Amino acid sequence: MFERPRAAERAVLVRLGLGTPVKREDLEEFEQLARSAGADPVATITGRRERPDSRYFVGSGKAQEIAASARAENAALILFDHPLSPSQQRNLERLSGVRVLDRSGLILDIFARRARSFEGKLEVELAQLKHQASRLVRGWTHLERQKGGIGMRGGPGETQLETDRRLLNARMRSVTHRLERLKQQRDTGREARAQIPVPSVALVGYTNAGKSTLFNALTGSEVYIADQLFATLDPTVRRVRLPGGAAVVAADTVGFIRELPHELVAAFQSTLQEAREANLLLHVVDASDPRRDEHLQQVDGVLAEIGAGAIPQLRVYNKIDRLGLDAKLERGADGRPVAVWISAAAGLGLALLREAIGERLDLAVQRLWMHLPPASGALRARLYAAGVVREERALDDGAIELLVDLPAAELAAWAAQPGVQLLEAQPLPAAAACSAQGPYLESLAVPLAATLP
Repeated sequence: MFERPRAAERAVLVRLGLGTPVKREDLEEFEQLARSAGADPVATITGRRERPDSRYFVGSGKAQEIAASARAENAALILFDHPLSPSQQRNLERLSGVRVLDRSGLILDIFARRARSFEGKLEVELAQLKHQASRLVRGWTHLERQKGGIGMRGGPGETQLETDRRLLNARMRSVTHRLERLKQQRDTGREARAQIPVPSVALVGYTNAGKSTLFNALTGSEVYIADQLFATLDPTVRRVRLPGGAAVVAADTVGFIRELPHELVAAFQSTLQEAREANLLLHVVDASDPRRDEHLQQVDGVLAEIGAGAIPQLRVYNKIDRLGLDAKLERGADGRPVAVWISAAAGLGLALLREAIGERLDLAVQRLWMHLPPASGALRARLYAAGVVREERALDDGAIELLVDLPAAELAAWAAQPGVQLLEAQPLPAAAACSAQGPYLESLAVPLAATLP
C-alpha cells in the first residue's frame, strides 16, 4: 500500500539549506538513505531559502529545475530530504509528472524493508498508514457523480477519497488492536520479570555508529551488520559476561537519525521499549565522525522523546582504530566510569567496557550470611546447586544460615523471599570474586535469582 522506491529506481535528490548553507555531511547521509531504500541517485539539487514555500516547499523556479532534471535523467522518483505537506507533495508531482517522496516516507520505507518480527512489521505498517492517511488529498473524480439509493436526495455518493480514508481507518483500528494485544502480553511478562531484578543494558546511538558490531563482540552473537543506515531494526537480546562472573542482559536497538519521523517514534515501540526499561544505556558514538557531538545531541533528543532521557548513560566512543587512538576509560568527578574509548571491530578496549558496565551497575560479588527459615529446603538446594555456598551453620530452631557469594542484584531478589534475611557481610577474597558465580552461570542462561518462585 505504501509508495516505495523500486529496485534501482533512478531518483533525483533535493536538499535545501533553510537559513544556512547545505552541509556536505547531510547530503552524504541523505544519499545513504536513498540507497538503503533501493533507489539509485542520479542527480542532486541543492538550494537555500529562509523559509519553505507554501506551494512547492522550494521556490517555483527551483521546482521547475527539479522537474527538468527528472526529465533529463529519466528519473522515476524525486526524493526530498525534508518533510513535505500533502499539498506540497501533490503540487510537485503534478509539476514533474513523477512520484515524490519526502524524508519521513523514505525512512518509513527503509523500516518496512528491514522489519523481521511480527510485531515490528505491524508497528511499521501502523506508522505507514498514519503517514499515508495525511496524504489522501487526491480524490478520484470518476466516482464523484454517484448518487444515493432510491428515495435518497440527489447529492454525490461516496468519492474514492472517502472510500480510501474509510479503508485506511479500518486497517489502522485493526493493526492498533493487534498491537494492543501484543502489548498486554509484554506487560504480563514484564510484571513477572519485575520480581527478579536482572540488570539490563541497551545499546543506543546514531545509526551506523557500530552498535551491532559492538553487540556481537560483547555477546558472541552473529547479529547482521553492514556499513549502511538502519542495518539492524528488530531488537536482539543476549547475555553478556562481566568480570567476576556476573551477567547482564544486553539489547541491540535500532539506530537513531536526525528528524526521525514522529509517526515512527509513536508507533515503533518494540525496539524502543528495550531502551526505556534498561538499567543502563550504552550510548555508542562513532569517534571518527566529525559531527559526533551533533549526533550525541540528536540521540539524546530522541531518548527524551521516548521517555528514556533520565536513564543513566555510559558513553562508548567506537572506531578509535580509525583515529589511531588507544583504548581508555574516563571517570567522572565521583570516580565512576562515564566514557570508554574502544574499537569493536578491532577488539580494542572491550575489557575496559565490561569493567565499566559492572561498576555502573554495581555488580560486584558480595559475601555475606543468609538466614533461611526451617521450611526452606528448596531454596537451600538451589544455592548449593549453584555452587555459591561457602559455609553452613544450623540453629536450634531448625533454621539455617549460609555464607554465600552473590552480586547485589541477586541478593535483593533473595531478600524478598518469605523468611529470608541477609545478615552481616564478610570480606571477599580477590580470588573468590572471579569464581563466585562461575558454576551456575555456566549452566544457566539467567541469573540464579531467576529460578526463584
